[in-house]
Amino acid sequence: MSRVATLREQRTPVGNAADFGRVAVMLGGTSAEREVSLNTGAAVLAALQARGVDAHAWDPGEKTLAEFAAAGFDRVWIALHGTGGEDGAIQGALQWLDVPYTGSGVMASALAMDKIRSKHLFEAAGIPTPDYAVIRHEADAVLAAEELGFPMILKPSGQGSSVGMSKVFEQDDLAEAVALALRYSEVALAERCIVGDELTVSVLQGEALPTIRVETPRVFYDYRAKYESDRTEYHCPGTGDAETEALYAGIAVAAFQEIGCAGWGRVDFMTGEDGQPLVLEVNTIPGMTSHSLVPMAAKQAGIDFEELCWRILETSVSGDMQSNAIEVAANDA
Repeated sequence: MSRVATLREQRTPVGNAADFGRVAVMLGGTSAEREVSLNTGAAVLAALQARGVDAHAWDPGEKTLAEFAAAGFDRVWIALHGTGGEDGAIQGALQWLDVPYTGSGVMASALAMDKIRSKHLFEAAGIPTPDYAVIRHEADAVLAAEELGFPMILKPSGQGSSVGMSKVFEQDDLAEAVALALRYSEVALAERCIVGDELTVSVLQGEALPTIRVETPRVFYDYRAKYESDRTEYHCPGTGDAETEALYAGIAVAAFQEIGCAGWGRVDFMTGEDGQPLVLEVNTIPGMTSHSLVPMAAKQAGIDFEELCWRILETSVSGDMQSNAIEVAANDA
């Protein structure tokens, strides 16, 4: 493990499970990613309970905020994916209730979930990202295709897990792809398709974990490739040397910080033939299922699943995450 940068956050260790108090693992919810969230939450709940944490499942899709407020929880491990859980909504509610929670705050969660505004921030900060266009109707997509060319990626602005995402190869496919993307969001994102390696970098308490390179026989790394396929291959570390690992780590941390994220998350990349890593998006609550990437990267760094869930829970007791001093490291290949 080699130190590559000094940033704004560091781990606040917790040694005793009782110090966490009564913990709600929020899972399920009402988004298009409910099933993935239920799987994430179940895995996290089992891991915390195995470490002696007084943890309980709580599904905000089935119970009200008033019921939660009366339940007497001391903090929340947020395992919700998609709208209502990953977009700042539940973070705002918990903040108003003065209940600490894991991960990023209200604004960072909302910005990370909004792919278009994330792109604006990446551009302004000089963080490399694929060319893109904003899509509100099919005519926008036609113009985008002229500028970006085919194939082209089309996806909703405010969804995760590749929900509503299409890879468009020709003009005749545009209408269907636009309709699918706009079914999930009022505005969509058209993005230049980068042909090359797909990598991801997880961030945990200020530390950039080893890269993972993803290879899938499917058209792209879609929902089925992420959560259902046994043919998807993962290589960790995903690069061949420490210098390249450090390059990805530095860009990932820059993107993570530019959005204002804290605690933990994942930054996704595409890298073309020129070797330049391009940031696709930042995920503030990545999946924690058997096929998920953050646990793989953590394992490579010597952190097992139970310890990973514990350390993410520690992010709920770190105080003001935005003002802490943090260290970032990259794993040597």
